[in-house]
Amino acid sequence: MTNAVYPGTFDPCTNGHLDIIRRSAELFDQVTVGVLRNSAKTPLFSINERVKILKEVTSNLTNVTILSFEGLSVDFARSRGAKVIIRGLRAVTDFEYELQMAQTNRVLAPDIDTMFLTTSLEYAYLSSTTVKEVAGLHEDVSKFVPSYVEGLLKEKFREKK
Repeated sequence: MTNAVYPGTFDPCTNGHLDIIRRSAELFDQVTVGVLRNSAKTPLFSINERVKILKEVTSNLTNVTILSFEGLSVDFARSRGAKVIIRGLRAVTDFEYELQMAQTNRVLAPDIDTMFLTTSLEYAYLSSTTVKEVAGLHEDVSKFVPSYVEGLLKEKFREKK
């Protein structure tokens, strides 16, 4: 059985993230989406909210599990019995950072590989930061996120008014 992890902050989960999750689920027997609790960032959604969101939007994928984690992705991968860390690439600008992280992870855990999946062209421009900026201006984000996430973003930004 081949296991992989797909770590990230997912604040919020976008259609680009879902694209990577769906495609990973086709490649691996088991995919664990690891929602990172990063104390260096101030997320819009709490860790519990992000886990709940991902569980909802991936409920149709029977081989996908959603968990939160802290610390290194390689430690999370080991805890899940995964030999592969999935990373999504949108543009060449992502590659330099992701390559550096993959090489660092390889030094820390030579038994775990990183696999890069390029996002589908329709999502190549999309980031969680952009989604939050557009939603914060009360503009339509329906093309960027699942409808469930769209509703939650509207609620969050209504609260912040």
